[in-house]
Amino acid sequence: MHDRSLSRRTLLTATAATAVAAGAVAAASPALAHPSHRDRLKRLISRMSLEEKVGQLFVMRVYGHSATAPDQADIELNLKEMGVRTAAELVAAYHVGGIIYFSWTHNTRDPHQIADLSNGIQRAGLAQPTPVPLLISTDQEHGIVARVGKPATLLPGAMALGAGGSRSDARGAAQIAGAELAAMGILQNYAPVADVNVNPANPVIGVRSFGADPEAVARLVAAQVKGYQGVGIAATSKHFPGHGDTTVDSHTGIPVITHTRQQWEEIDAPPFRAAIAAGIDSIMTAHIQFPALDPSNDPATLSRPILTGILREELGYDGVVVTDALNMQGVRDKYGDHRVPVLALKAGVDQLLNPPDLAVAWNGVLTAVKSGEISVSRIDESILRILSLKERLGLFRDPFVSHRRLDRTVGIGAHLAAADRIAERTTTLLVNEGGLLPLSRRSRPELLVVGADPASPSGTTGPPTAVLAKAFTELGFTASALSTGITPSAAKIEEAVAAAAGKDAVIVGTYNISATSPQRTLVARLAATGVPVVALAIRNPYDIARLDGVAAALAAYSWTDVELRAAARVIAGRAEPRGRLPVPVQRADDPARVLYPIGHGLSYD
Repeated sequence: MHDRSLSRRTLLTATAATAVAAGAVAAASPALAHPSHRDRLKRLISRMSLEEKVGQLFVMRVYGHSATAPDQADIELNLKEMGVRTAAELVAAYHVGGIIYFSWTHNTRDPHQIADLSNGIQRAGLAQPTPVPLLISTDQEHGIVARVGKPATLLPGAMALGAGGSRSDARGAAQIAGAELAAMGILQNYAPVADVNVNPANPVIGVRSFGADPEAVARLVAAQVKGYQGVGIAATSKHFPGHGDTTVDSHTGIPVITHTRQQWEEIDAPPFRAAIAAGIDSIMTAHIQFPALDPSNDPATLSRPILTGILREELGYDGVVVTDALNMQGVRDKYGDHRVPVLALKAGVDQLLNPPDLAVAWNGVLTAVKSGEISVSRIDESILRILSLKERLGLFRDPFVSHRRLDRTVGIGAHLAAADRIAERTTTLLVNEGGLLPLSRRSRPELLVVGADPASPSGTTGPPTAVLAKAFTELGFTASALSTGITPSAAKIEEAVAAAAGKDAVIVGTYNISATSPQRTLVARLAATGVPVVALAIRNPYDIARLDGVAAALAAYSWTDVELRAAARVIAGRAEPRGRLPVPVQRADDPARVLYPIGHGLSYD
């Protein structure tokens, strides 16, 4: 439980004087605070030292499950990377405005621990010379990107929701996700993804996008913005100006988007326009080159023509702009790590996310302000946006969370049941030769489940073959699981073929099949046995274009338990296949031709 001592609350109120009359629910517009509150925030900013101001601009990672007593291994990582031992020391040394949680930094063991970590970070924020609460964030997109796993509710990801096509479901999923994050002290979520995935070869977005139809994506983005912000979470649409048409991963290189300005208006811009119209609190930049919008070849994160010229001035957005992570290679190729945050601020950014070396980045900004390259008024402008957002989220009123509220919110039965219902409406039936599906447990009781078992997106689910086999067993079948992997060996393929003997059907979980993938051989060999093969794409829905001989094929869009269990219920006829493709599937032998168009999806009727 957190410390609600009078001294803490009095200190905060007296120093910041920014009680939020409307409570923790975010305002419909990301415009700056009410004039009287804005004046108070400006007075707060005027009391900050330059070092405190620079710190407010940064959102940083930190290792450990506790703000003050992390494991020794995490202390050593913090010392190596940041020169501090703990999250509390990080806040004291650099006055950072926010912390981002990751599973790999050991921030997200379980909900109670996360809440305690959040409270410890907030106590450190209030212990500064100028007490300011922190904005804690994470990437909880759901689907294939989830930093907080079970027992929190895991929901279908964006492309699955795109297949469902329901604005109500998209909004409901965001409300559940947002309420649970808020209960753990996480009030900024880097979701929803607003990229329009028009390139099947996109290595970094894919099923993180709602689909390939800009207007459909725009509707679901707006629905999720309203869902998150209606429960007091700052939503973040990403990655501006649009990361949907690339074959390069910006984590490892610099993608170049070749769309014309007109194509950007038609394809990439609509979801961001919709997010802004819905009152989006923050927008994340993309580490991409977009020559039609800025011929300088600067990444969009560092581009004043894109961030100020287009986002601020043309689209009229005055909310918080946050960079994508500054430790990604896409933004580091052209300039040094000390210059990247300076150029981002000059381009129009407010929050600087996760630089590789905080000391280098922080001192780079401090030097730029002291030298006059960046004016104090310019960083005050960003700080006012950041503090206004913190105020709207209720952080100045009370930044702490309680175990009691958490236990009433996170992973509760109503949320888990809603996740199951939403997932059922997303599974897409692509092929059903001879009406094989739904499978009958009476005429086809013996099932073999084989296929890929990628690591869980959340670290607490799976493996997929075991989850599916268990789901079918609970539905009355006799199901066994055999993991064959993403690149099955010849020996593993032979083992699967032998295991299929005598079975009534084989379910194969496929994972992003390429032209040379041995998964193709696995499926072909299984089909040659004469046992009916049901292919279930557990990530990108394009796999069916490279498969021959399957009797039925479905798309689940992710391999979290909730989506796999829903697919099993659809295959078994306990739920109708209601999903429709939100992207086209092109022919493998002729990509200019469409095999299955947007909107394709079979029913059992």
